[in-house]
Amino acid sequence: MALKEVLAKKIDEWRPRVTKLVKEYGNVKVDEVTIRQLYGGMRGIKCLTTDISYLDPYEGIRFRGYTIPECLEKLPKPPGKDIPYDEGHFYLLLTGDIPTEEDVADVKAEWSKRYRIPDYVKDILRAFPRDTEAMTMFSAAVVSMQRESKFFKTYQEGKLGKMTAWEPMYEDVMDLLPKMATIGAYIYRIKYRNDTPIEPDPDLDFGSNFAYMMGIPEPYDEVSRLYFLLHSDHESGNVSAHTGHLVASGLADIYYSISAMIDGLAGPLHGLANQETLKWIQKMMEDMNYQEPTKEALEKYCWDLLNSGQVIPGYGHAVLRKTDPRYMAQREYCLKHLPDDLTFKYVSMLFEVVPPILQKHGKAKNPWPNVDAHSGCIQWHYGVREYNFYTCLFSIGRSLGVCANIIWDRAVGQAIERPKSLTTDMLEEIAGIKK
Repeated sequence: MALKEVLAKKIDEWRPRVTKLVKEYGNVKVDEVTIRQLYGGMRGIKCLTTDISYLDPYEGIRFRGYTIPECLEKLPKPPGKDIPYDEGHFYLLLTGDIPTEEDVADVKAEWSKRYRIPDYVKDILRAFPRDTEAMTMFSAAVVSMQRESKFFKTYQEGKLGKMTAWEPMYEDVMDLLPKMATIGAYIYRIKYRNDTPIEPDPDLDFGSNFAYMMGIPEPYDEVSRLYFLLHSDHESGNVSAHTGHLVASGLADIYYSISAMIDGLAGPLHGLANQETLKWIQKMMEDMNYQEPTKEALEKYCWDLLNSGQVIPGYGHAVLRKTDPRYMAQREYCLKHLPDDLTFKYVSMLFEVVPPILQKHGKAKNPWPNVDAHSGCIQWHYGVREYNFYTCLFSIGRSLGVCANIIWDRAVGQAIERPKSLTTDMLEEIAGIKK
């Protein structure tokens, strides 16, 4: 059974659950909100729904209930490879089912027809000055394809029904996702590789095709599959995921929504952490004259940093209370494929040194490394050394989860998002502050 048929069956089974919750239990209180949360970015407020992923403080991100080690073990893999197909991971995100080889082949066949980007997108990208930020080019390329939207055309024709809106959204998603890889690689080649773009090969899977279009040989295909899987979703409250959901809640199509998602990811507090961590590690290596790291030298360096009032990049997490499984998955890759890489040696030894230091320091709620402590190291090793491109890689991976979420938003009839605001006067009154 094709992915769309599987999804249609699951949607029909799911809708009564949502209807029952809203109609019969709609007044059940889920959470309470404090003034600190209102001013603190709504952190921790339970006010969104998603079945695609859940961030467990001790097990890390779960994709449809499966931990990252379980996904890496259970999802189908290309012959002779260790990392699963991204096509299979998307199937899991969308349906909640571990796909068969045949299921993966079905998605791969659908995407293979849709990798090529229109010539006008290439013209738009080439019109940008070459010093334009890669994320600006990426966002513009995606939104420029809005004219292709089947969802928008269905709305214009007056045929967008509440029970069927997910279907043209699904078609838009299947059109866009493979093009995300093509756009990213196209930007990379024209901006950083002397304007030498490589056209997609429809016979390749998503990760292999991206590596091919980037012009980087194996095992970079494994890096791509792993990177996109690990970054595919992180609940729906982070800036990129929530922005995509928010824009789509107004019945914007996937092109507007994913372009907005990219814009949200571009901010330094969200998508730039991996490159900032890599810069810090490289500064440390420079300060140590690129010598083989020792625990004693790294301990002193980290203590000097903390005692000067700075933080150690790549360590700590707002929710996690253990080492990020996404970090561990990348560490296992490096132990197999690049154990002698000097940058990895620093990253690896920091993993031994930093947590005890942060525990002794006492100010970090979570002394363990997060995904950003490792991501840049691997990209650098394979020659992707343009820091500002790393967030484009993040965008490609994150689009897998955000697109799955948006299809389900339309499937269950999520309303336009419209929270209520309060004035400072009102909050002072609630708090009992006398004027």
